[in-house]
Amino acid sequence: MGTDHGWVAEHVQVEGRSVYYRRSIGGSGVPVVHIHGFAISGSYLMPTARLLAGRWTNVVPDLPGYGRSEKRDYVLNVPALAGALLAVLDALDIDRAVLVGNSMGCPIGLEVAHEAPERVHRLVLVSPAGGIQNRPLPRAIRQLALDVVRESPRMAPIALPDYLRFGPVNGLRLFHELTLYPSLERLLHTPVPTLAVLGGRDPLMPPPSRVREVGRLAAQHLSVVLVDRAAHAVNFNHPEELAQVIEAWLDGGLLAGSARLPTGVRLVHVHPDAV
Repeated sequence: MGTDHGWVAEHVQVEGRSVYYRRSIGGSGVPVVHIHGFAISGSYLMPTARLLAGRWTNVVPDLPGYGRSEKRDYVLNVPALAGALLAVLDALDIDRAVLVGNSMGCPIGLEVAHEAPERVHRLVLVSPAGGIQNRPLPRAIRQLALDVVRESPRMAPIALPDYLRFGPVNGLRLFHELTLYPSLERLLHTPVPTLAVLGGRDPLMPPPSRVREVGRLAAQHLSVVLVDRAAHAVNFNHPEELAQVIEAWLDGGLLAGSARLPTGVRLVHVHPDAV
């Protein structure tokens, strides 16, 4: 077991394999569980998790086959990763959680919400990847390449070792599968209160006009916020803005109009029944 300024780092056995996770010490209420993107560990989610840890217990796992978790014989697809996340929650005795996903973590969170809505108190989708916006695969690769140059250089020492460990072939296969995932359909019918946080400089996301259209079509549980200057990894590059938005949403401030959003953060859509 390791410690890191109010956090513990431990391993838990899930389906006979070792899974690494970080957990904040203290906090109360429903735990906040962070879900990382494809081919990367949960390390880059820590800036936002640390800011939220003052009020809630935060858990940041490396999903099976990622980061410091035990490698698998094969790459798990999105439904299998959702099942693995539920197994992690079971192993940690977390009956219900706020799920905060980024990139591929959003489809995983959506899968959990549709499969076991009673386990999800609230769902936060930060830069949800996958689906029609990222098709065909060559287009998605161009989007991903453009995002790389828009992200902070500080993320490279964190992301590059994870990508190399995961392997470029595995990464390409999983990214292709992600482009085929029905993210929009899942989002439109989300069964739990959901907040989508998008980056205004994220090339993997649709334009704001399309976002507003989706918001009007979506289930009554959806609210959408735009961080104007953010690229795809909002959790790492804009943690203060993201943490403040999540906290305001969990407190009901977005709906009431009482939340003071940070400069450069805009409320794009809020449904009266979203909280």
